Amino acid sequence: MTKPQAVDTRELRARYPDVFDRPASARLATPAMIIAAFAILVYGLVDLDFSPSRFFAGLSQLGWITLMMIPPDPGSSLPVYLKALGETLSIALLGTTLAAVFALPVSLLAARNVVPSKLLRFPVRRFLDSIRGVDTLIWALVWINVVGLGPFAGVLAIAVSDFGAFGKLFSEAIEGADQKQVEGIRASGGSALHEIRFGLLPQVLPVIAGQVLYFIESNTRSATIIGIVGAGGIGLQLAEQIRVLEWQKVSFLILMTLVAVAAIDFISGKLRFAIIGRRAVA
Repeated sequence: MTKPQAVDTRELRARYPDVFDRPASARLATPAMIIAAFAILVYGLVDLDFSPSRFFAGLSQLGWITLMMIPPDPGSSLPVYLKALGETLSIALLGTTLAAVFALPVSLLAARNVVPSKLLRFPVRRFLDSIRGVDTLIWALVWINVVGLGPFAGVLAIAVSDFGAFGKLFSEAIEGADQKQVEGIRASGGSALHEIRFGLLPQVLPVIAGQVLYFIESNTRSATIIGIVGAGGIGLQLAEQIRVLEWQKVSFLILMTLVAVAAIDFISGKLRFAIIGRRAVA
């Protein structure tokens, strides 16, 4: 075995002075950030009136409510709850589908490799940011005041909220596509539309399909939440049963939602793997 050579520390210090002789500001940056974050946490707890005594006192109340939820019992309302669950699933499916359909052409305008001009691309990106910056629950409250109570407002709320998210995700997928296929179509005399249709879309559609399937699963939970404010579905039933303290029915509705989300997650997972596998084979 060869004996390792001795390291000349002075030579290393002379060669890499920035590593060995870091300025005080660089050495103190990390501790200062940790202290600042801790100070903000403490300030937030005090400002929001966080009380450990209230928290631990509420745990006993939570335990009592949990005991009253057992066993889950729909009573005579099972057909109504099944219909409400169907409404929730329909809201999630239709809202996500509408968002994806309208976001795809807009995402092309936000993609750097489709619209090179930053002057044209910038307003599209900021428009998507502004749409995405408003939560689904806020959009639900807006659309309830526009079109009235019911699942139609829920569909519009999810569609508008996801439109901004899909626009960003789709444009990033398009920008990450391999440009060799696009260049090949351009070299063979294809137009810009041919480059998009035959060069970009075949690459990104599997990715887009996987994102849409995931959002359908996520929006099932979102549709439940916006139902509480009057957008229909199982969330509306859940809010009514909480209001009248029917805890056994509440637990049954929660269980229905969990089973539905788990089933959608299983199905969408299988479809995503099938799409990815087909893409890998192609």
